[in-house]
Amino acid sequence: MNYKIQVKKIENVTHDVLHLITDKPEGYTFTPGQATELAIDKDGLRDEKRPFTFTSLPEDNELEFTIKMYPSHEGVTDELANLNVGDTFLMGDAWGAIKYQGEGTFIAGGAGITPFIAILKDLNRKNKLRGHQLIFANKTEKDIIYQQHIEAWLGSDFHNILSEEKTDKHAHGRIDKDFLQKHHLATAKKVYLCGPPPMMKALQSDLYALGLSREQLIAEDLA
Repeated sequence: MNYKIQVKKIENVTHDVLHLITDKPEGYTFTPGQATELAIDKDGLRDEKRPFTFTSLPEDNELEFTIKMYPSHEGVTDELANLNVGDTFLMGDAWGAIKYQGEGTFIAGGAGITPFIAILKDLNRKNKLRGHQLIFANKTEKDIIYQQHIEAWLGSDFHNILSEEKTDKHAHGRIDKDFLQKHHLATAKKVYLCGPPPMMKALQSDLYALGLSREQLIAEDLA
């Protein structure tokens, strides 16, 4: 089903990530962590649907999306840079396998953080963040989405690693078994994973090697 939603606010989160606020169709609902398909309501773009995650919560009066732009890619994400307040999207129903299923560790790469933003926001509103940690991989510090928000939520349970920049504040390299063990990954608890497919495939192997059962891993199906 297609809904038409109007852009009410546009702001930059990082140098290449937009935070969009739109109106919300009456009765529309989703679970924190879920996504939908959006198409820009303009000639030549209405059939170009792309998946985007809700970063608002179901009880909010508006919808929010946190979207990474890829200027080198011609198409929808490139066109996002040209959006104006008042423009409209065509939106489908909510879908997605990522939803909160219990205490554990969130592991994200780049824009893969977006499903976890809504889940962490929901846990924060319910005062239930204690006992969770987030491991977040990015290229550089300026790529860290909502760094200040997440630091306020998780404090010392927020662990960053940068692949293309060395700083005194953050680890350097990529998430691997050693990094997960260093941060006391609890394989008896849930692990939530979202990021680029190559990262997810590599980390699934690492997580299973560390003893995580398939039932404890929450991620979109890569098949």
